[in-house]
Amino acid sequence: MAAARLDTLQPVELADGVEIQLRVAGPAVRSTAWLLDLLVFLVALLVIEIGLSMTIAHVIGGEMTEGLMMLVMFVMNWFYNVVFEASSRGCTPGQKWMKLRVVSVTGGPVTVSQAILRNFLRVIDFMPFLYLTGFLSCLFTKRFQRLGDLVAGTVMVYTDPPPVTLPKTTVNAERRAPPRPLNREEQAALQQFLERAPNWSDERRLELSGILQPLTEAVGMEGLRRLVGMAMWIQEPEAPKPSPPPFR
Repeated sequence: MAAARLDTLQPVELADGVEIQLRVAGPAVRSTAWLLDLLVFLVALLVIEIGLSMTIAHVIGGEMTEGLMMLVMFVMNWFYNVVFEASSRGCTPGQKWMKLRVVSVTGGPVTVSQAILRNFLRVIDFMPFLYLTGFLSCLFTKRFQRLGDLVAGTVMVYTDPPPVTLPKTTVNAERRAPPRPLNREEQAALQQFLERAPNWSDERRLELSGILQPLTEAVGMEGLRRLVGMAMWIQEPEAPKPSPPPFR
């Protein structure tokens, strides 16, 4: 299927079992974003240098102006990406033009410490020249992460939503009464399972249904079908005989 061929679409399971999908960016588009940022960086340095030469150079002298310019270059070189990626947008100008942003591996925004860590390690990714180490790291990791990303727990993704969703197993279940009476808390738990299960991965569905094996008296897909059937029976015990449409 088309979804199986999209190797840039990576599923991430959150702590509560909900599965999200990150459309990670490969080394080609990341390289383009880096070149655009390099252009912005050089233009900004040129503007600052012209501004300094036209304003305070005649006051502090040429050597002091040159030293101040070197300090500006040092700060921009280390903190250009940090400032932009730690912002609410999570992207530099070059990344924004390529519709990319940096996020945590859980899909959340990056923290300041993560932004600092991933960018300070650029010096290692750059070795021995032109980000060769980082490029090779991207090629050998499924989420195209360079060393800085791996250490900081970050990943670069497209800002556009994923065009497809990963297929999930269809659960065809018929309403069935529980084998024993359930109290209010147990009934509410089954209702929550029925409502939230479509957002979970197949592995998490089977894991939770396996915990309730004493109730379903089955394991695997059969146990999941029985659990869903009991939840539907609690929701509508007097529903007609035909099964409802399956959820995915």
